[in-house]
Amino acid sequence: MLSFDILCEQRIVDAMRQGEFDHLPGAGKPLDLDEDPLVPDDMRMANRILKNAGFVPAEVGLRREIADLQNQLALLGDEARSLAVRRLGLLMQRLSLARGAAVNLSIEDQYWERLKQKAA
Repeated sequence: MLSFDILCEQRIVDAMRQGEFDHLPGAGKPLDLDEDPLVPDDMRMANRILKNAGFVPAEVGLRREIADLQNQLALLGDEARSLAVRRLGLLMQRLSLARGAAVNLSIEDQYWERLKQKAA
């Protein structure tokens, strides 16, 4: 799979150098990520209603809570930190159960950072 990824990256870079992406429709305009054309109209409407109501999927809520707790760890005293670490472990287990696979957020964070660097 790695060789396929390298080949794809090379072809994309070559196309960029040749200017094949320079005059695409919508160039320079922000992407509209709210409407996914591959989602049926009725599902788009349901998703919009849920989003406007402030609903987020369970995994998103768990990840937010985990991130908040990780940010607070350095500010907490010893006893509170101990409780927070146990809470963090519980949240990680819940996230793993929700996904059906073990979760390693540090690897995921590294992956997203590399993606951001490549896109920049």
